[in-house]
Amino acid sequence: MTPREQKIRWRLILGGESEQVCGGLGGADAERDATLEYLYGREARGRNRRGGKSDKGSLDDSSLTVPDWINDVHTLFPQRTIERIEKDALERYQIQELVTNVDLLKRAEPSMTLLKAVLHTKHLMNQEVLAIAREMVRKVVEQLMEKLARPMQSIFLGAVDRRKRSTLRVAKNFDAQTTIRRNLKHYDSETKKLFIQTPYFYSRIRRQSEKWQVIILVDESGSMANSVIHSAVTAAIFFGIKMLRTHLVLFDTNIVDVSADCSDPVETIMKVQLGGGTDIGQAVRYAEDLIDNPRRAIVVLITDFCEGAPVGLLLAACKRLVEQGTLLLGLAALDTEAKPHYDHTTAEQIVALGGHVGAMTPGELAAWVAEKVR
Repeated sequence: MTPREQKIRWRLILGGESEQVCGGLGGADAERDATLEYLYGREARGRNRRGGKSDKGSLDDSSLTVPDWINDVHTLFPQRTIERIEKDALERYQIQELVTNVDLLKRAEPSMTLLKAVLHTKHLMNQEVLAIAREMVRKVVEQLMEKLARPMQSIFLGAVDRRKRSTLRVAKNFDAQTTIRRNLKHYDSETKKLFIQTPYFYSRIRRQSEKWQVIILVDESGSMANSVIHSAVTAAIFFGIKMLRTHLVLFDTNIVDVSADCSDPVETIMKVQLGGGTDIGQAVRYAEDLIDNPRRAIVVLITDFCEGAPVGLLLAACKRLVEQGTLLLGLAALDTEAKPHYDHTTAEQIVALGGHVGAMTPGELAAWVAEKVR
């Protein structure tokens, strides 16, 4: 480490009182310091919560909540540090709201923040608490489905095919130009009226599901929590669209194919294990084996592109996909805000191979897929 990095580390260990010696903090380091202070600073403050209102924690909306703190811990620190912080929180400071207290969890307002905190801590929950947590997850997922399903499904209802005619007389499909041209022979020059004997309509086509596979690969690393949740909901919506054959695969250094649970995003989400290492190349190779017709397949890779395995193996797998005609879309974020945080170097290398990389909302992803399977 550089001298500055050493000072930052000591500043995080010793707390704010060491600032004159170690210097100030900014950016992510300042966020880490605030997160550590929330837990370890309570010894110096002599109270259990920031703000000192009570010796007992709560999930009330009016104060900084344990779910907020849990999510910050899992975003800012590596896995080994997370495990130590969790151990201290539970054993040393008895911060156990989410993992032992059924009543508090029942009273908590379902939200994305609370859902992410449940995903981070469900491995610590007993069966009774886990059952309550599952119901909370279901409520949040139902809210997301209600918000996203109809707009996404409407994109796939069909597109006007202006190359084909149809006998289905629907006003929005009316082809005025062709109708006028082909009925000109019925024009009455005396009355200056055009009589329409045969109206013409465009054909509204639907894409055939058996011709397209959509394989969604989702990185389970802690920073991808928002994307994991929205991926499960998006896959469930895609699963209900008959023109698509949807696969959903979760990965870290291992691979879990949850395609069988696509129709139930709650079940999918409860199988997520956030954190751990990342082997993106292995997931892409797994997708290769799933593909039936390369030119009728889309691989959606949702990751921060921080590869733990040799990057060359990932790039080789991506190159094979692109060369065989498969559409490859890398998403650094899939949620309502689509704010990406990712390894730009790896992403740029995938783009150079012919892949697409970006950040999208679920609706934008649906529109992109619909455009490609036209």
